[in-house]
Amino acid sequence: MRAIVVGATGAVGRDLVEALCADPRYTEVRTFTRRELGVDDPKLRPYVVDFERTEGWHDLVQGDVIFSALGTSKKQAGSKEAQYHIDHDYQLMFATFAKQNGVRHMVLVSSAGADTGSSFFYMKLKGVIERDVEALGFAGLTIVQPPSLIRKHAKRPLQALNAIGLFKSMAPISTEIVAQCMAEAGGEPFEGVRRISKQAIRRFAESK
Repeated sequence: MRAIVVGATGAVGRDLVEALCADPRYTEVRTFTRRELGVDDPKLRPYVVDFERTEGWHDLVQGDVIFSALGTSKKQAGSKEAQYHIDHDYQLMFATFAKQNGVRHMVLVSSAGADTGSSFFYMKLKGVIERDVEALGFAGLTIVQPPSLIRKHAKRPLQALNAIGLFKSMAPISTEIVAQCMAEAGGEPFEGVRRISKQAIRRFAESK
């Protein structure tokens, strides 16, 4: 299988690239980033592109499955408008190119609690992304909805509470487990729309 990865420089994206390169089901991993990825693997085909100027590279968004782990925060982006542009517009752009180029399956990282009707900007944004990607009509769409993420070498204050069973359904999940769940989801035949949410992500990744 040929994989396409958007958001490969982020925490989940980096772990996903590693998982895909190690998985024998994937023969090629194309990444589209705005800066050098800094990863060397024989399966990897990295493309550094200008997301605002798509001429000359949009037809390269080809493969069997596209993975999108693209996302940012308001603090990193500088404003809600900039965050929306990155989280929604860029992801929808890549999804549209992939659909036009014949990609059948998309695996999208969203968030637990995503809801177009939410009064919280982030949750509403994620809900809108899910809705608009689903409207493109991929043969298969897998939406992964993690709670908060545990990045490598990071400690979260809720981990102690989760260890004794409090807030169990919203226990943070490591970026490695989310990435493994995505790789597994993309590597199996699937048609339709499914959401893998909260702790089901851990079970999905570990049961395969």
